[in-house]
Parts: sequence; C-alpha cells; structure tokens
Amino acid sequence: QAHVVESGGGLVQPGGSLILSCAASGFALDYYGVAWFRQAPGKEREGVACIKISDSTTYYSDSVKGRFTISRDNAKDTVYLQMNNLRPEDTAVYTCVADRATFRLCVMFSQDGPPYDHWGQGTQVTVSS
Repeated sequence: QAHVVESGGGLVQPGGSLILSCAASGFALDYYGVAWFRQAPGKEREGVACIKISDSTTYYSDSVKGRFTISRDNAKDTVYLQMNNLRPEDTAVYTCVADRATFRLCVMFSQDGPPYDHWGQGTQVTVSS
C-alpha cells in the first residue's frame, strides 16, 4: 500500500538542529509535491515547507524561512527537512504530505478541499532546555 513515513523527530535545545525524513513507499515521488505541516498543542496546523519534485522548487512559510531547508533525494524517494536554529515555538508534531496538486499544496499550503493523496503519521519535535 502506498504511503509516506516520517522519521527524525526528537528533543533538542533551543538553537539546535534536527533533520526530518519523509520516505515514500509503494510509489514514486516524480510528479509530486511534498510538504511538511506542523501542529502545536492548541494551535492550528500550518504548512511550513514544500518542494516540487519535478524541478526542486521550494516554498517556505515566513515562520521558518532562513532556518529550515527542504530537499529531496530522488534515488531514495525521500524528502528531508533540515531544521536549524530551532526555537521553542517550533515545538509541534510534524507531518509529511505528498500530492500531485503541487500548486494547492506548495504555493497555498491549502488545507481545504479534497484530502491530499498521502499523509504520514507525524513525528514529534520538541525544542526545550
């Protein structure tokens, strides 16, 4: 069954770094967009980064721009989120999402409309001293 699986979350001190991975299983990412959404307790889910696999165009929310970098390894059908200079407000469950509607996913980070093709289970990132 086609799905995506995240890994790499954990506990890190403020100012530290983490890298998250999103691996596709059962399908190829060739014409997909892959985004990272996050949701902190008591807050709405927000899209923070996205990459169009076809041309590697990347998109970021203002809250993470300059600190997070999204990239892909086509050979492994895997997308990475390098998170640097982490802040306590980055604490959230991070979820990987893949869909072929790249404009809706990457440009809009839309959470309206039909469900996206693939959602991961999420991985916890906690930034605390």
